Amino acid sequence: MIWIKKHKLIFSIIIWLLIAILLPFIFFVYERYKPYYTAEDFDIEVVTSNFDANQNGVDDYTDILLGARMDAENHPTYDGKYWDTGYPPLNIGVCTDVIWRAFKNAGYNLRAMVDHDIDISNEEDYHILYPDSNIDFRRVGNLEVFFSKYAKNLTLDINEIEEWQPGDIVVFDSKHIGIISDKRNRDGEPYVIHNSGQPLREEDILRKRALKDPISGHFRWNAEGLEDILVYWEDET
Repeated sequence: MIWIKKHKLIFSIIIWLLIAILLPFIFFVYERYKPYYTAEDFDIEVVTSNFDANQNGVDDYTDILLGARMDAENHPTYDGKYWDTGYPPLNIGVCTDVIWRAFKNAGYNLRAMVDHDIDISNEEDYHILYPDSNIDFRRVGNLEVFFSKYAKNLTLDINEIEEWQPGDIVVFDSKHIGIISDKRNRDGEPYVIHNSGQPLREEDILRKRALKDPISGHFRWNAEGLEDILVYWEDET
């Protein structure tokens, strides 16, 4: 009897270990291949930009979305290390790197624009004593301030699904940031392209993340009337 009980215990431990090992893999496969929807499935009109900063024939919002997706597909290792060049290599990144790379793909130099605005208003808006061009544009709080000033401020209510559009920027509790995808779940809520070091960088986490870190910002970039702040991308890397 003792022998049987001992082996039952060992068998149970093995089963639970297998479950613990397999569950993350099963979840990954499910999330990777589960069906997703688009705005068309919910009769939602997709908003496009009137601007095409890099003049590639693709509007800014779509370029921002595609730039974020390229970063997601590149799957950079999550590492917030300080770089004295400002820009980390393409195989390294954090959530804010998704944003400047997305804007680069649209033709904008987000780093230069943030730096300029910090230079002229850091005491009042950013509360930065010692501006540092190598890192200021990679801080969520700074990007939230910048976009709250120069982008269109939109609803924080996830239930207003038509107001969440591809290429929008979402900030969670002023400490995490991502780009809204053109993919949606069965309730019409959009996926988010972001980097927290997770296996899938484009995922259905808008509501789930908001339960943990309430949404503090939802922005849509619009270059109209921003001539004084706009800096276009020149290949400086």
